[in-house]
Amino acid sequence: MESNNISVGLDIGTTKIVAMIGRKNEYGKAEILGIGKSKSLGVHRGVVNNITQTIQSIQQAVQEAEAASGVKIEEVTVGIAGQHIRSLQHSDYITRSNSEVVIDEDDIDRLINQVHKLVMLPGEEIIHVLPQEYKVDGQAEVKEPIGMYGGRLEANFHVVVGQVSSIRNIGRCVKSAGLELEGITLEPLASANAVLSEDEKDAGVALIDIGGGTTDLAIFRDGIIRHTAVIPFGGNVITEDIKEGCSIIEKQAELLKIKFGSAWPGENKDNEIVSIPGLRGREPKEITLKNLSKIIHARVVEIIEQVYVEIKNYGHEEQKKKLIAGIVLTGGGSQLKHLKQLVEYITGMDTRIGYPNEHLAGDSDDDVTSPLFATAVGLVMDGLKRQEKKRLESVAQAALEANKTLETNEQEQTIEQPRKERKSFLDKLTERVKDFLDNAE
Repeated sequence: MESNNISVGLDIGTTKIVAMIGRKNEYGKAEILGIGKSKSLGVHRGVVNNITQTIQSIQQAVQEAEAASGVKIEEVTVGIAGQHIRSLQHSDYITRSNSEVVIDEDDIDRLINQVHKLVMLPGEEIIHVLPQEYKVDGQAEVKEPIGMYGGRLEANFHVVVGQVSSIRNIGRCVKSAGLELEGITLEPLASANAVLSEDEKDAGVALIDIGGGTTDLAIFRDGIIRHTAVIPFGGNVITEDIKEGCSIIEKQAELLKIKFGSAWPGENKDNEIVSIPGLRGREPKEITLKNLSKIIHARVVEIIEQVYVEIKNYGHEEQKKKLIAGIVLTGGGSQLKHLKQLVEYITGMDTRIGYPNEHLAGDSDDDVTSPLFATAVGLVMDGLKRQEKKRLESVAQAALEANKTLETNEQEQTIEQPRKERKSFLDKLTERVKDFLDNAE
């Protein structure tokens, strides 16, 4: 099987590491060929804190995916999240030397590069610069300024910032696991691509991805990302609370949460009891489901309220910024019973559970379309998009070469010059991380 149209997403999470192999089918949908997952031991709240263990977990997941698909994995698109991610709004402008010439890619590059000169806190680095809308000579709400005349070009940017060391550590783990870094993507963006429809992004929607160690938020409106945040709590703190509250071991707490847990205490009758075997011959413990869901409820309310604060920070309460499509929940934590009802109750916003089947082939396994794999599916799609771009670039390059020889032969024929694709900052970041790793060896 040729590997050039295959892409691999590597989701390095707090609870699990997933390697997913996918390719585009003839209908332009992503077809998942293989999936591997391993327990993640070296990651805390989305940040790598034990490199050796993380490398082992990555290798295990990759081997499993290779075995399932029969494809050898060389390059991966990796997600970055964690409690160190923050985002800010920033506007900037450039003055063009000649307003008689139309605005082109280079002007936008100049503007974006200017944003990169922003001074960050020590140890922080800009991960994404996402232009939202442009102004040309004071004319507001320009979606695409290329081709317009104007002397002053300004834009509002959504800037996502993270810790350099964390980004490099992820790069280090990937490289040491014997893999090449094809690209880096912000995880909330990857999940959003896998789960949300274009209509939802237009109408205004908040994607809440409840992972093991962190809860990621991405807000879209008018098809543009407006706000991102990472809240440093996830499913693990719920398990911790159950463990402490019921004096049981973590494995049992996790099972209890998955099998019997509910976010809504009113659902359970007082007499519903689960018996848990004691350790090494001790008496079994009896736990009432009502107590269990009270513990879960308290913690989930706290997570959702923090997310809601972020949604309000974005300005959801202003008429212009209303999120008409409400909230979409995804990630492993979204599978908690009655969570949808609780979220609707706290926020008063329409809520649905998001399954990553928006762009997957119709015959995909149920496993793959579980909310657990939203980020991994998004990363695969991101990798496929990157390859498409590379392919187009090489075609464009070939067309240019052909064009040159044509020009020398016949001056009359003009061929439409292919538009040069703007390098997204992430591509530049990936290159920088690669360079850093190559030089550090």
